[in-house]
Amino acid sequence: MSDQSTLDKPAGLSEETRAKLERVSTASIATALFKRGLRNQFIQGVVPVSPKDKNMVGPAFTLRYIPAREDRNPITVFRNPDHPQRVAMESCPPGHVLVMDARKDARAATAGSILITRLALRGAAGVVSDGGMRDAEGIGALDMPAYYAKPSAPTNLTHHEALDLNVPISCGDAPVFPGDIMVGDKDGVMVIPAHLADEIAEECLGMESFEDFVLEQVKAGAGIIGLYPCTREENQAKYDEWRERTGR
Repeated sequence: MSDQSTLDKPAGLSEETRAKLERVSTASIATALFKRGLRNQFIQGVVPVSPKDKNMVGPAFTLRYIPAREDRNPITVFRNPDHPQRVAMESCPPGHVLVMDARKDARAATAGSILITRLALRGAAGVVSDGGMRDAEGIGALDMPAYYAKPSAPTNLTHHEALDLNVPISCGDAPVFPGDIMVGDKDGVMVIPAHLADEIAEECLGMESFEDFVLEQVKAGAGIIGLYPCTREENQAKYDEWRERTGR
């Protein structure tokens, strides 16, 4: 059995890598993954319930929903202590992100503020659903980042059956495997295959530095040809000087 100190430090994600990913954008991550041939790692159709100033970063713990069959999903199923939706809230390890596959169907909620508050108080790093969430105002007030397709009042039982925990899923058309590293900012959520997390974090820090330099140059009136991408030696020299001056 894992003790609490082990759960607080998710396997496969060092504190150094987590700190780097907290400072980079999903746009930079998307570009870095595209360079490696990975085109579909952005979770389509989800937005922050309430934008946060700090990135969401953590390994994925997954919950899969299937279409609800009426005879299997009366309101009484919530009395079952083994109901997968409830169990997910109590078993997602601290520091992880609960990722829910609702087949991009927001007609019903995949969770509400009571369950998500419990998840937050247990130390989760965030929650992502490609379906709806109810009580969105309460979820948005939490410090923990949350992403969804849109608000939705009906209980999940009207359209979804919570079925599998911590299995490979699709979320917003992105493949998500347990332990993949989720990064969310104000634009959305990227899924980084776990084995690439360290190198993506390091590469993206460099990309962020260069793009900050480029933006500064553009605001000062520079044209982008030969600057972005940097194909002229004089621009590389300017960037090297800028890094020296700014410590970036």
